[in-house]
Amino acid sequence: MITTIDLFAGAGLMTEGFRQSGFRSIFAAEADHRAVASFNKNIENVARVWDVRKVDASLQSQVILAGPPCQGFSTLGKRDSNDERNKLSLTVLPWIKSANPSVVVIENVPQFVESIYWKRIKRAAKREGYESCHWILNAADFGVPQRRIRAFCILSRIGLPTQPEPTHEIPVTVRQAFSGLSCNPTDLNQHIAPMPKGVAYERIKIIPPNGDKRDVLRLAAHLCPPSWEKIGAQAVDVWGRMNFDEPSNTVRCSFQNPSKGRYLHPAENRVITIREGARLQGVPDEWVFVGDRTSMARQIGNGVPVPLAKVVANSIRRLFIP
Repeated sequence: MITTIDLFAGAGLMTEGFRQSGFRSIFAAEADHRAVASFNKNIENVARVWDVRKVDASLQSQVILAGPPCQGFSTLGKRDSNDERNKLSLTVLPWIKSANPSVVVIENVPQFVESIYWKRIKRAAKREGYESCHWILNAADFGVPQRRIRAFCILSRIGLPTQPEPTHEIPVTVRQAFSGLSCNPTDLNQHIAPMPKGVAYERIKIIPPNGDKRDVLRLAAHLCPPSWEKIGAQAVDVWGRMNFDEPSNTVRCSFQNPSKGRYLHPAENRVITIREGARLQGVPDEWVFVGDRTSMARQIGNGVPVPLAKVVANSIRRLFIP
């Protein structure tokens, strides 16, 4: 079995995609103790609360997987080139020297590809005998019920893998993803969501199918803060309903807050539940996340969609097993 070391492992969504493709994680480093507990509960007891800047020199692995923080690169954030978190991507280099992997996969937002950090990693890795390439993939092209575009930056000493070809010309929809789940949240299988009250509920109940904050401005301006009028057509996804018959927008770690994006249920007067969010990320229903709702949402939203990780893993696996 092909072994992996997982850095910035989160709850293990990318690891799960690789596990389904026949890889086995021997060590996973993650700063959040709740994500570590989720990883160990659902995959294998190899995750540790760990500072990735500290290399475990005893470990050797055929593959390193890394998902360093993306906030400093993402257009959804401040995209601050001076964000200290950006530098964490460079911690992959000492792990490469120590663990001597054949292949390294770094996942991030597409803007990472143009960053000085990826350029520095490529240059340093080339001196160690690695070739490099990158793929920009949309999760919706691979059976994920979500539009989520991500970069996979690859270093390899055993040849470059073939970029995966889309598998789904017709995308999987939100309706298909939510099939079988009760419209009403329950405590069963983490199908839970906060129930809106007060002004929040008054706003949500008048938002029509596929609607958003613009409908609240049009129908009930008294429920809107002055900032909404000033912003106008900007940030129109906030307080938005998902479309049942399309993939969802990108599921971020704040998907249980309607002010952060198009996270309202297509038909019910609430945000999507933890389990619905997990389904949009391709997480198996038997998975159980550890922590409070905020933590669980963060673990889900920060992860790589499992089916997307699997198609990447399949391509990497063919380098080892033609």
